[in-house]
Amino acid sequence: MKTSEFDYDLPTEFIAQTPVEPRDASRLLVYERAGGTISHRRFRDIGEYLSAGDVLVFNRTRVIPARLYGRKDVTGGAVEVLLLRREGERTWRALVGGKRVGEGTRLVLGDRNGVHRMATVVQEGPRSERVLEFDGPLSPLLEQLGVVPLPPYIHTPLDDPERYQTVYARDPGSAAAPTAGLHFTPELLVALRRQGVQMAYCTLHIGLDTFQPVRTEEIEAHSMHSERATLTADEARLINETKLAGGRVVAVGTTAVRTLESAALKSAGEAGIEGDACPWRPVVALDEDTSLYITPGYRFRVVDALITNFHLPRSTLLMLVSAFAGVEAIREVYRVAIDEGYRFYSFGDACLLT
Repeated sequence: MKTSEFDYDLPTEFIAQTPVEPRDASRLLVYERAGGTISHRRFRDIGEYLSAGDVLVFNRTRVIPARLYGRKDVTGGAVEVLLLRREGERTWRALVGGKRVGEGTRLVLGDRNGVHRMATVVQEGPRSERVLEFDGPLSPLLEQLGVVPLPPYIHTPLDDPERYQTVYARDPGSAAAPTAGLHFTPELLVALRRQGVQMAYCTLHIGLDTFQPVRTEEIEAHSMHSERATLTADEARLINETKLAGGRVVAVGTTAVRTLESAALKSAGEAGIEGDACPWRPVVALDEDTSLYITPGYRFRVVDALITNFHLPRSTLLMLVSAFAGVEAIREVYRVAIDEGYRFYSFGDACLLT
C-alpha cells in the first residue's frame, strides 16, 4: 500500500495544545465495527461500552525527564538531547540536535545548579540519532538534569508535568506518554472495577518511532525500530482466562496492542504452529524487544477492542488503527471527527473501536 493512502489534512486549530480537565471530560467517538455506526459521548461514559468480565489492558510505562539541554565541550555550541532508550548502565540511544555533533564529540549536559553529566558520542545513526556514553550512571540524576518532553506539535508549556503521565504510570523508561490512557481518572478506574471490568497491565517503553513519520513510498518498505515490551506471566494468565470465559480484551492504546499481539505471536511460535491456525492465540509472558509493525491485512490474534487517540497522518499508529477497523472505516471516522470538532493528538479526544 502507498503511504499517501494514510494522509489527511488537519487544520492546526484541531491540534490540542492543553489537556481538558478533568481527564475523563474529553470527548469519545465510538465506532462499532459490526454495524459501522458512530456515536459521540464523553470519556466518562466508557463503561457503557464495557461489560463485566472484559479486561482493560493498560501500558503502565512512565515518561522520564528525557529532554536534556547542554553544549559541546570544546566549542560551546548549543545541543539538545532527547533520550530514547537506555542500552547499558552508562549508554543511551538519543536524538541529538545541534551542529556537527559527530562521533567523538564531547557534550556537557544539564548543568543545573552545578550538576551536570559529560557524554561522548560513540556511534552515529540515521539523521540525528546518536549513541551516547555518559561519564557515570545517568538515571539517578535525570530528575535534576532533564525535563519531561512534550511532542513537537504541542507549543504550550504544561503547568503540571504529571498531566503528561497516566494516573497508573509506574515503570520509568518512555520518551512519550501512552496517550490513550491519559483520559482515565482514579475515580473512573474504581467505577469500572465495581462494574466487573478487570484490569491488566503491560509495559512498552515508547521510543523513536513515535517521533518519525513513515517516509517510504510503500508502507511495506518502512522499518520499525524496536521497543522493549513486557508482560508478566500473571497478567498473561488473566488475559487468557478472560478470552476463555468469553470476555473481551480491550487494549488501551496502540502500545498495548503491539505488546499483546507480540505476546500472542510468541505463543504461536512456542507452540510450533502458525498463528493463523487458531481463531485466537493465548498470550505468553514477554520481556523482550518488539518491532511488530501492524498494517492493513494483519490478523489480530488477541485484541477485541481498542481505545485510542486520533493520530498523525502517515504514521504507523494510523496504519495500526486502520488495520484494526478497516482503512475506509478509519477515513470516515477521521472525517466525522474533524467535522464534529474533535481535538487531535496527544492531549486530544479519544476514540473507541469495538
